Amino acid sequence: MELVPLTDNGAKGKVYIVGAGPGDPDLLTLKAWRLIKQADVVLYDALVSDEIMQLVNCNCEVIAVGKRSGKHSAAQEDINQLLITKAFHHKNVVRLKGGDPYIFGRGGEEVSTLVAAEIDFEVVPAVTAAAGASAYAGIPLTHRELAQSVTFITGHCKAGAGEKVKWQEYAQSNHTLAIYMGKSQAPNIEAGLIEGGRLPQTPVALVYSATTTKQKVVIGTLEKLSELITETDTADPAMMIIGEVASLHQDLNWFLPQQQRQSPHNIQNTSQKMAAAFNGDKLEQIL
Repeated sequence: MELVPLTDNGAKGKVYIVGAGPGDPDLLTLKAWRLIKQADVVLYDALVSDEIMQLVNCNCEVIAVGKRSGKHSAAQEDINQLLITKAFHHKNVVRLKGGDPYIFGRGGEEVSTLVAAEIDFEVVPAVTAAAGASAYAGIPLTHRELAQSVTFITGHCKAGAGEKVKWQEYAQSNHTLAIYMGKSQAPNIEAGLIEGGRLPQTPVALVYSATTTKQKVVIGTLEKLSELITETDTADPAMMIIGEVASLHQDLNWFLPQQQRQSPHNIQNTSQKMAAAFNGDKLEQIL
């Protein structure tokens, strides 16, 4: 798709590529919260939680642009053009993305578009889904005895991008795999890792709707990965954690979604805490 220049006078505003984190509004950075509150336009992904969207100011134009595997509501090229269009008409344009914009969030593609169009921008990092899901599931991604390294990898490659992931190359033991958007590739992941030498009994965890009130953790083994996904039978997004550390879930789990229900009152409290931080209140007052 060809990018269309709108005027000869240059863009009026600035685009902020903002990470919304994994879902819990308390995990937002202060900068992300401030930009969401000040935005004239917010273009948001399907993975941004409802609780976070409630923080958007009531006078803001809100545009859903989807971006969930298999359920895209807008082509990436159209989103790129929309960012340019909105920057020519508004001062503060926020592109709100689930997780971190630069970790499987297509942030690099959108920033390249802004650079080509000579539009000012900033990138606001966030807690990535792997970090949020593992922490809220009681699964440390690294552990001195169980995992000395970790790999973040996507199971959803761009169509026509060439050779797909060679899962056999990621089969070493004492190594954690945090797989984004891997549900549809479960049979290939299971077969490839076992073929590469990973033990069939290697623990795995599926963390659905991580850090939210809908979070669900399913524990099993690598040889049953495909069955676990089929049996769970949910369209909710899942972070896949493969490795010995997944065995720690039962002992280290602390997050109880049923006790974390976010009511409008709780959302308001979160917003008030953020506002207090910007007003220079003391830490004990904020907490």
